[in-house]
Amino acid sequence: MYKKQMTIQRILCLAAIIASVVVFLYALGIMTDLYDSLYVANNFGVKGAEVYFNMQPFNQMLLVGSIVMILLGAFLFITNTHIRRRYYIGNFIATGLYAAASVALTLYSHAQILIYKAQFFEVDFATLELYSTLFPTDVKYTESTFWLDAHYVIFGILVLVALLLVMNACWKVSLMKKEAKLVEAGRRIAA
Repeated sequence: MYKKQMTIQRILCLAAIIASVVVFLYALGIMTDLYDSLYVANNFGVKGAEVYFNMQPFNQMLLVGSIVMILLGAFLFITNTHIRRRYYIGNFIATGLYAAASVALTLYSHAQILIYKAQFFEVDFATLELYSTLFPTDVKYTESTFWLDAHYVIFGILVLVALLLVMNACWKVSLMKKEAKLVEAGRRIAA
C-alpha cells in the first residue's frame, strides 16, 4: 500500500508545481486581450476602457501570488515530501502552506476577476468597434471574456491539487498509524 501512496505522492508534488506554473502563465496572459483592445482605446476616450488600467494592481498581485505558489510547490520538494516514507512536521507544514495559499489566492482572484469582468461589460463596444475599423493596427475589437472566464478552470485545478495533497497527507497518516500498530504487534510476538 505504501508503494501506491508514494507514487501518488510524487505525482501530486509534481502536479503542485505544474498547477502553480499554469497560474503564473495565466497571470501573464490575462491582460492580453484587454491590452489589444483597450490600451489605445483609453487614449481615444472610449467609455469603460480604463478597466485595463484598473486591473494592473490586481494583475501584479496575481503574478506575485503565482510566483509564491511556485516557491511553495518547490518547498514540497525541499522538505522531501515527494519521497518520504514517513512524514515529519516539515512535510505537513509544506502541504498545509501550499493548500492554504492555493485557497487564499483562488478566493481573492475570483472576487477580483468578477469585479473587473463587470467593469469590462461597461465598455462602450460600439465606439470600440468604430475605432477598431478606423485604426485596425492600434485597436483590436473584441467582446471576448475568455481570459476572465478561464480562471474557473485554472484556479479549479489549483484547488483540486491542493485538496489532493491534503487527502494524500491524511492517507499517509493513516498508513503510518497502521504501520506503527504492526511494528508494535511484531514486538509483542518477539517478546
